[in-house]
Amino acid sequence: MPSEPTSHWVLLALSRYEAPLLRYAAAIVGSAQAADVVQDTFLRLCDQDRAAVEPHLRAWLFTVCRNRALDVRRDKRHVESVAEVDEVMRDDQPGPSEALERRDAMRRVLGALDTLPERQREAVLLKFSGDLSYQEIAEVLGTSASNVGFLLHTALRALREQMEKKDHAAGRRSR
Repeated sequence: MPSEPTSHWVLLALSRYEAPLLRYAAAIVGSAQAADVVQDTFLRLCDQDRAAVEPHLRAWLFTVCRNRALDVRRDKRHVESVAEVDEVMRDDQPGPSEALERRDAMRRVLGALDTLPERQREAVLLKFSGDLSYQEIAEVLGTSASNVGFLLHTALRALREQMEKKDHAAGRRSR
């Protein structure tokens, strides 16, 4: 049975990391299953030795979340709708025009993200959904921080080129 300090520590981790983990898991398995993935992640945290996990808690949580989400995706081969991701990512309630613009932008970004190789896509999601440092991303992906920099640089360049190409084809100007 966990001691009170452990329960308190897990609750603090939950309050701090639940939202970014939900966004990250939703990008992998969809929002319908993201909550289960994150719940499993925190259940595993309850069984861990605090002293062993706490120094790299954020990287540990994202690693466990990633592995669990990939297991779920392999098991279910779930296809996520853009509307579900938009719901998870929504911070506030924009007006109708802004909501339409955001949804359109989200569709274009998700479409471009889906074309990236898996490791580049994961690096981008960990950086921008999870707000992880290069070192933390390296721990999650099992690589070096310099390789993470290369993955992100390559991915962002490819995304920029795809978005510019799509914007040009649609008659929009790049920002």
